[in-house]
Amino acid sequence: MAEVLPFRGILYNPQKIRNLSDIATPPYDVISKQEQNNFYERHPQNIVRLILGKTTEKDTVNNNCYTRASDFLKNWFSENILVQDTTPAFYLTSMDFSLENKTVTRYGIIALVALEPFENGVILPHETTFSNVKMGRFELMKSCHANFSPIFSLYSDNNNIIIDKLKGLALKQAPVVDFTDYDGQRHRMWRITDLDPCRYVSNAMQEKRLFIADGHHRYETALSYRDWIASNNPDFKKDHPANYVMMYLSGMEDDGLAILPAHRMVKGLKSSMLGSFINKAEHYFDILTIPFRSSELEGARAEFISILKSNASKNIIGVLMKGSMEFYLLTLKSNVMERMFSNEVPEALRYLDVTVLTRLIFIEILGFDNSKLDNENIITYSSSEKQAIEAAVSGKCDISFILNPTKIEQVRDIANKGLIMPRKSTYFYPKVITGLVMNSLTA
Repeated sequence: MAEVLPFRGILYNPQKIRNLSDIATPPYDVISKQEQNNFYERHPQNIVRLILGKTTEKDTVNNNCYTRASDFLKNWFSENILVQDTTPAFYLTSMDFSLENKTVTRYGIIALVALEPFENGVILPHETTFSNVKMGRFELMKSCHANFSPIFSLYSDNNNIIIDKLKGLALKQAPVVDFTDYDGQRHRMWRITDLDPCRYVSNAMQEKRLFIADGHHRYETALSYRDWIASNNPDFKKDHPANYVMMYLSGMEDDGLAILPAHRMVKGLKSSMLGSFINKAEHYFDILTIPFRSSELEGARAEFISILKSNASKNIIGVLMKGSMEFYLLTLKSNVMERMFSNEVPEALRYLDVTVLTRLIFIEILGFDNSKLDNENIITYSSSEKQAIEAAVSGKCDISFILNPTKIEQVRDIANKGLIMPRKSTYFYPKVITGLVMNSLTA
């Protein structure tokens, strides 16, 4: 079902950029303001200038972060900083990273994938997106006509046959890229240009559905960009580059595939709402309270997290409010979701922790509407429980909700059924690094 092809990637010239750790970044949506500044200072050709350029008060329609990204791209080509491969290739990558004190490796293939509307059932989303984020990505694509970061997608391959086919070739040769990044993770990349293995991968992928793990905004933007190009080009044809998007493809069964929770940090709540929250929650949850003094925070936190993780099979949500000296563990009472939402929320979604949090806590208890759920100034996210807890302790947010991670089986089941999870239901780890290879969208 999926059309997956090799392509002529754009890479940093190793004669000009000796160490890719100087120019690589995570995807734009996890880069903080401070990290953006750090990447700017790290190297004058750091890719942050393309994916997340700085804004100024003097920005205009004709001079802004998107037009400046286009200028950087053109200049780096003219200066031979960036070069395009002459032969189409699949780019096999490996990432070595630490997870629970163990070194883990995840493999993936960077390729071109033909765009498909979600309703065709070939490429499937699993969560809702933010509308304002897609606007910015669209302006960037219109200015630069390129994919800078691959969309992270998954396919099912019980025996990892597709990746192993390419690994057998790649591991016999030196990688074209080998470096350790800003976060201590090692990255290697190999070009696979031989016709037979490339044809094998394309044929094998025709039998697959692809599940977007990370990059929903960019995929939906690619669909919009294709329609925009087509509407402005009377000679638009099926083989136009805008019909494709760059993806990183990894097997669901890969030993290196990990999902972290996406904890919520909420701002803008009235003190009366915070004061009544636990009383209201008691109607729907059994609540365990862990009180602590300032000097006992770390011990209480460890107990809190231990109980949360040991009850991952239940619907359990951790809570810490600013100014409070108590952790709360909210365990959903039986039949609550059926009684309240059986006609509204499909069964496959009903007992996800993120659904319980979004539909029952955010909407029912806190009274949020869709505009608040869509507002990243009100709800922010972190995969770090420590960061989420610290935000509440320091008063940077009003309340933090600590979650267990969504399971890959749940993601696959929900996507297969054509259902959509709430925003930021998953945090696939590690993110796919940006800077290894890029894709031109010009004919």
